[in-house]
Amino acid sequence: MLKHRLALGPLLIVVLLVGAWVDEWIDRTPAPDSIAKMLGRETFPPGVIVFGLTMTLAILGGRELARILRHKGIEASTALTCVLAALGVCLTSLVPSTIGTPDGLLLGVLVANAAMACVLLGSLAFYARKQETEGMIAAAGGALLGYVYIGILLGFIVAIRREHSAWILIWVLLVTKSCDIGAFFTGRAIGKRKLALWVSPGKTWEGLFGGMALAAIVGALGAMALSRALGEGVWTPGVLEGAIAGGGFAVLGQLGDLMASLLKRDAGVKDAGGALPGFGGVLDVIDSPLVVGFVAYWWMRLSEHGLTVV
Repeated sequence: MLKHRLALGPLLIVVLLVGAWVDEWIDRTPAPDSIAKMLGRETFPPGVIVFGLTMTLAILGGRELARILRHKGIEASTALTCVLAALGVCLTSLVPSTIGTPDGLLLGVLVANAAMACVLLGSLAFYARKQETEGMIAAAGGALLGYVYIGILLGFIVAIRREHSAWILIWVLLVTKSCDIGAFFTGRAIGKRKLALWVSPGKTWEGLFGGMALAAIVGALGAMALSRALGEGVWTPGVLEGAIAGGGFAVLGQLGDLMASLLKRDAGVKDAGGALPGFGGVLDVIDSPLVVGFVAYWWMRLSEHGLTVV
């Protein structure tokens, strides 16, 4: 398991870095006249590559979630779960980034609520097609879980990219996953006190603190690198802000990991899947960024406007 992680982990980091570079390059590439007129801008919109990768992760994650639900004895259509996860990404990431009037804000809220209602009603109608009532509540709940847990939360990854440089998004992801690395090796070396034995026997308090320390270091160094690379006029976190954010992302990431463990242990499965040797499934890798991305988006939006205390 460890050798697979050591081999695949650096490869995934390289893929992230290359994807960020390509995404930034496309953002500066002039779009054909027909597309430019439709988009209302001369270049392609930010996040083209990030959106594609996120949609792929949503579909793969939806497949794994449907499998977990079926292990629990809940009827779950793989196709429907994947569609709802993709729909959640689209709703979160493709809505207008700015709303100029109170009426526009209200409209945005109503669109989000209408989408949620459609997911509930549509899933009830879909699972009622067999004209059976047994398991309907659980099936509808599973559909909503795929829509919110995978789709809505993953959409914040794209939302971050729409409003910030791809390198800031990479910073968030690397800080988050650095906690997993620090927690893993610290836990193996000195971990004794169990963090949450009832849901994740392998996690320890020592591992958590080791992960927080490494995430804080990566957060501070990354903030310094972002400031130098992106220059003035572009929002970047300060060094102290980056360190504090790193520690916070670490805690949130571990909470995301525990949330995924809740689902897997309830269903009686060890891993969400086997797509990534040494890591498990896609959900086993994105469980921490799912929670961090949601909080990081709002933290950066507030910080950019000077509304944070850090």
